[in-house]
Amino acid sequence: MYEQLGLIGCGLMGSSFALALKRAGLVKRVVGFSPSKSTTELALKMGVIDAIANSAVEAATGADLILLAVPVAATEATLTAIQPAIASTTLVMDVGSTKSDVVHAALQTLGNRLPCFVPAHPICGREVSGVQNALVDLYVDEKLILTPLPETDTDKLEQARQIWTTLGCKVSEMSPQMHDAAYAAVSHLPHLLAFAMMNSLGAQAEGDQYLSMAGPGFRDFTRIAAGEPAMWRDILLANRDELLAQSRHFQASLHALEKLIESGDAAALQDSIREASQARTDWHHTAAAPK
Repeated sequence: MYEQLGLIGCGLMGSSFALALKRAGLVKRVVGFSPSKSTTELALKMGVIDAIANSAVEAATGADLILLAVPVAATEATLTAIQPAIASTTLVMDVGSTKSDVVHAALQTLGNRLPCFVPAHPICGREVSGVQNALVDLYVDEKLILTPLPETDTDKLEQARQIWTTLGCKVSEMSPQMHDAAYAAVSHLPHLLAFAMMNSLGAQAEGDQYLSMAGPGFRDFTRIAAGEPAMWRDILLANRDELLAQSRHFQASLHALEKLIESGDAAALQDSIREASQARTDWHHTAAAPK
């Protein structure tokens, strides 16, 4: 059991982590900080945290476990602020959706406390944000990627693995570079496409009329366009190189389909659709299979 969690960022991800940690009996006390006073006051009222800190470093002071649940663009400044308060025995984690930039921030700021840091990315979330939407079971049966540094202490890595496993996550490890390439393909680009789809309709005079006729397929395809704008701005910019590479792959594939439609090549178009359909079916069966 951890004596104190220093929770820096009392939004959806951080608050859900604190609630889950409490339910699992893994922490005695949670001290939370968010820039918004109303957020920490609500977190205290909801029982997410046990005490309010007035700064990130105050939340980190005396903590044997620290979780950064802040926008990825704020990681370096946050690590800089809390570095003096990190003890050699403290485990520090984040929940950022990009990892190369987070690792770079840690290398720039943590100094002799770098071995304490275990970067993490829970593959989950909701379209709604904020402490008021926290769920104690948000992490249950979800993937969790750890991207340790060469300098990461092996005991700290094992602690991180045990925490997330206890919370119900399916934990795996990969390099920060592999993580960012993979999630550019399967998360960041799909969000970009959903944003573009909604904007393309909004730019058309008949867009509202078209939307009024949309069905479940459109709803499912564009669901992720409801993501929190500032968070997704930071993610897309932080992973821009990998994201733009995936966007070029997508544009080439889209252009190939457009050419088949333009030429009226029904057989080739059907083959291409069949290939996509089979790939989706194979992935779904693999993803749904018990581990």
